[in-house]
Amino acid sequence: MERVKEPCAPAEPEAPAESGKTRIQARNEARILDAAQEVFAERGFRGATVDAIAAKAGMSKPNLHYYFKRKSDLYVAVLRRTLDIWLEPFAELDPEGDPEIELRRYIARKLDMSRLYPDASRVFANEMLQGAPQLRGYLAGELRELVDRKAEVIRHWIARGVLSEIDPHHLVFLIWAATQHYADFDPQVRAVLGKRKLGEQDFADIEESLCRIIFRGLLP
Repeated sequence: MERVKEPCAPAEPEAPAESGKTRIQARNEARILDAAQEVFAERGFRGATVDAIAAKAGMSKPNLHYYFKRKSDLYVAVLRRTLDIWLEPFAELDPEGDPEIELRRYIARKLDMSRLYPDASRVFANEMLQGAPQLRGYLAGELRELVDRKAEVIRHWIARGVLSEIDPHHLVFLIWAATQHYADFDPQVRAVLGKRKLGEQDFADIEESLCRIIFRGLLP
């Protein structure tokens, strides 16, 4: 998600990318989405304007509209990109793997996303607080199907006797809530911990604490 500062005019041959878009198109789309993510995180969907997003992206409003016709299209694209990033490691959970290794890896990657892309998490949280008007169909469709498939992975671990008998869906919700908390409630976390900023070592400590709580429990 690296911000690209080059002007919009092509400076290299427009060879097709794997998605069917040229490299210039893919790069400009990523640039617009990065800018939109910042603006939506700061102002919410209603407060954000296409003018502000175009200015943040360093391009004209007509150029932005070439890629995204409406603000709502851009908003949904930001949300879907966030979900794609979040769910890729979740989809990789291996039913034949060691559950502690598989889940620890997933927790680590989700915390990395909270550390590196906090704005993405805040935009998603705001959408949920509004009742998910733009994502309701996706949540009840594709997301539910994926979570149900991965719940079967967790049930498989339980049946193998390598994981305690727990409700798979609530385990997933717990991991999501715990890892995204450090992005969504960053000011609160820093205030309580007396930190100006959470760094890599802080997140390593958070990962260790969450994994110890999830895998070992609270009681001695």
